[in-house]
Amino acid sequence: MAGREMEEESQLFLDSREEEEEEILTPAQLIAKLEEAWLNEKFSPDLLENKSEIVECVMEQLDHMEQNLQRARKGDLKVTIHRMEMERIRYVLSSYLRSRLQKIEKFFPHILEKEKSRLDAEPSYLSAQEFAFAKEYTANCETYLKSLALKHMPPNLQAMDLLKAVPKPNLDSFVFLTVKERQENILVEPETEDQREYTVDLEEGSQHLMKYRTIAPLVASGAVQLI
Repeated sequence: MAGREMEEESQLFLDSREEEEEEILTPAQLIAKLEEAWLNEKFSPDLLENKSEIVECVMEQLDHMEQNLQRARKGDLKVTIHRMEMERIRYVLSSYLRSRLQKIEKFFPHILEKEKSRLDAEPSYLSAQEFAFAKEYTANCETYLKSLALKHMPPNLQAMDLLKAVPKPNLDSFVFLTVKERQENILVEPETEDQREYTVDLEEGSQHLMKYRTIAPLVASGAVQLI
């Protein structure tokens, strides 16, 4: 739908972190990438790599579409169709960002620790705005806990380790996925004293219910899509 409604718009550019080259995307491809990131973020138990370049490009595209609609003829049916498409895109964009903020609020100490410990060459899980939000949220939580309870407790009990107090994302939860690229010998169960290791092949187009921990690298690479 996005491709048909936005075909006349200009091509957009994204920086490729892996290839360090510019990736040329049509508006339809851009929206498809946003929807893919949205579904993965929505159904993943863990916070995924941020897609700030896609978000920025989508917002610029929406502004460009709005400018075009303001110049369009009043009462034109195409204007109504374009506005419906714009509202759909805005919903996907806001839902994507909301899902990320909810995870940051829920797992903030672990997310910040993961961000601090990553190597410079590794992709960032937080955008600059999300990182600032996570730090401010952490400071507010610490201040609230100290003023509400900790300062009234004995000195030896006033320290609190948020990494221990806040639960981690459950990477062993099960997720539904569809396979975009065929994968061979995916380790489902490691070898133990009671059983041998168990591997499976994932055929392109097939759908599965698996532990997120097993397929997390495939989600990151784009080989599978959460559904």
